[in-house]
Amino acid sequence: MSEPTSILKPAELEPAAELARKALEQLDRILLGRSELHRLVLIGILSKGHVLLEGVPGLGKTALVKTIGQVLRLDFKRIQFTPDLMPGDILGTHILQDTDSGKRDLVFQPGPVFTNILLADEINRASPKTQSALLETMQENCVTLLGTTRPLPQPFFVLASQNPIELEGTYPLPEAQIDRFLFRLLFDQVNADVLDRIISERRRGELPAPTWQMERGDLETIFRAMDRIYLPRPVSRYVARLVAATHPGGGEATESVNRYIAYGASPRAAIAIGEAARAHALVAGRPSVGFEDVKAVAQAVLNHRLLLNYQARFDRMTSSKLVAELLGQLDETGLKLPNDVELQPA
Repeated sequence: MSEPTSILKPAELEPAAELARKALEQLDRILLGRSELHRLVLIGILSKGHVLLEGVPGLGKTALVKTIGQVLRLDFKRIQFTPDLMPGDILGTHILQDTDSGKRDLVFQPGPVFTNILLADEINRASPKTQSALLETMQENCVTLLGTTRPLPQPFFVLASQNPIELEGTYPLPEAQIDRFLFRLLFDQVNADVLDRIISERRRGELPAPTWQMERGDLETIFRAMDRIYLPRPVSRYVARLVAATHPGGGEATESVNRYIAYGASPRAAIAIGEAARAHALVAGRPSVGFEDVKAVAQAVLNHRLLLNYQARFDRMTSSKLVAELLGQLDETGLKLPNDVELQPA
């Protein structure tokens, strides 16, 4: 099969890859100790997806989102979700105002969702009605009120946070909404060396200002390059097989999948892996997607899309463990070779 004529040449790829690398350098300089997490969040944005950040309070989730807005020079707004938050507090509302003609008319006042980067802080504290108000914005990039549809500023990303250990006063996200997040990323505790640097170099937790920021149009340059990252058929086939293997009873489903998973990942997961793998390849400076790119993003795409049964809870099995097992056992080539046979390079 011949290569597509639109495949990126090295001279065309390098400017976009360099912009992504500079953005990552700023994130790693300002926010300490989570280089891989920074890479995945940036990949999520380059994939034009939404990201769910999960971790206990005080780990720097808000600081990460604000810093990304500064480095990419995008408008940033934050919503603190609470049980009494209403959909109008997010989307906007109509207010009766006097017009120049002396009459009164309903005037639309945009809500905080009209921005480029929206931080939905502690999203699981809002009521289901308010959570569902984000569905159209995340999927359609628009807001419809009183029969009028208004497009959101572009690009538009929702980066939501939630506390995984606190249950009182929370409303778990329904599967239909959580599936709209490209990634679910876990914020782990940093080690003692990183804490020492934070204490020594960050008085009162204040972050240094970026020493480099993207210019207007730089992000579009990366998006245009993303559109031309090549996804070879063997790799796309591997993505399809991986998602299909998450369904119990599938031809390549593992024993653990059949035992612990009630429902596997949707086709949206396969699309998400393909796009995120393209972004991972671009950040690495490669014009085409390889198996290693798929494996690097598959965990973040799949770990919130597998619905486990009660047996999994009883045996303390997690989605992350199941995805890791699938990645370790699913053969890239699909040739189903015996375990003692190794492919030798030509």
